[in-house]
Amino acid sequence: MASVKIVNLTKSFNNVNVLNSINLDINQGEFITLLGKSGCGKSTTLKLIAGLISPDKGDILFDENSILNQKTQERQAVIVFQDYSLFPHMNVFENIEFGLKMKKIEKKIRQKKVMELLELVKLDGFEKKFPSELSGGQKQRVAIARTLAVNPKVLLLDEPFSSLDINLRNEMRAFILELQKKLNITTILVTHDKEEALMMSDKIAVMVDGNIAQFDSPMNLYEKPISKDIANVFGQRNYLKGRIKNGIFISDIFDIELKGHENIDNIELMISREDVKIHNKKTYGLEGIISKKTYAGDTTYYEIDVKTKTIISSSSESFYNIGDEVSIDIKPKNIIYFKNNLKK
Repeated sequence: MASVKIVNLTKSFNNVNVLNSINLDINQGEFITLLGKSGCGKSTTLKLIAGLISPDKGDILFDENSILNQKTQERQAVIVFQDYSLFPHMNVFENIEFGLKMKKIEKKIRQKKVMELLELVKLDGFEKKFPSELSGGQKQRVAIARTLAVNPKVLLLDEPFSSLDINLRNEMRAFILELQKKLNITTILVTHDKEEALMMSDKIAVMVDGNIAQFDSPMNLYEKPISKDIANVFGQRNYLKGRIKNGIFISDIFDIELKGHENIDNIELMISREDVKIHNKKTYGLEGIISKKTYAGDTTYYEIDVKTKTIISSSSESFYNIGDEVSIDIKPKNIIYFKNNLKK
């Protein structure tokens, strides 16, 4: 396993900057996710680490040693792509064995290694099947086993779950996490799925327009984002404009006690949807009317019109309906506010 350090890494295609001198420190054995929209530079970063493309500037280090002068096959950083890239004319055993054959490993050692990997990825008995006979999840396990066969220091996952249905996706997420922890292999996942990133990662690097906007733990990114752009990556939030005076946040809609905060004008207070609780009318002082309801199984999302503002709430209760007059109770778990796009 290896630590990974990215130093001022820069890359452009056709005079368009894709990566803008990014920096990243990944500890040995960590599970890191690069999260962002399409075109933000996350897959380019993965390919640079693997050596599939070369940077314009900067460096990539494994265990403090630069790997830029190493060929792709020498880096011990291998990618599992979302299309699996299995050889259709080879059976499962032959697919997993392929990298070992290229390294001219002795046949007995190859066979032993492949059988160990089949057991590891829970595909015992599948060695003679061809890719066309496998499910999506089974193909992915073969691709992972083939990757692990060459003993990589760094495992790179390029949106590996995007083509799977929801049940299989959840199963494979759990499988990958279990495998990663068991092997303690440094892993970098690329995804645009915020739930996936929050569930799987030790740390997340949120990428925006070729920059790493924030690199932090899932909890800090969700609860303590450094900007509105970061906050909105993880779902809609409520933002209320106002000011803090004498320990009170004052807005056009309501006031909240903020002890210990300095007096400051022109801020936006961030309130998560789950911090907005809905009650029957007149239970609390802040009254409104439900204008939208979205049922999503174990969670229902409401929009409540309160004076001139629409407040968003998420709730485990779904019995309120559009047009209902309700009252809301707002108690932010974390006091986060922004001024000039900076967190205070």
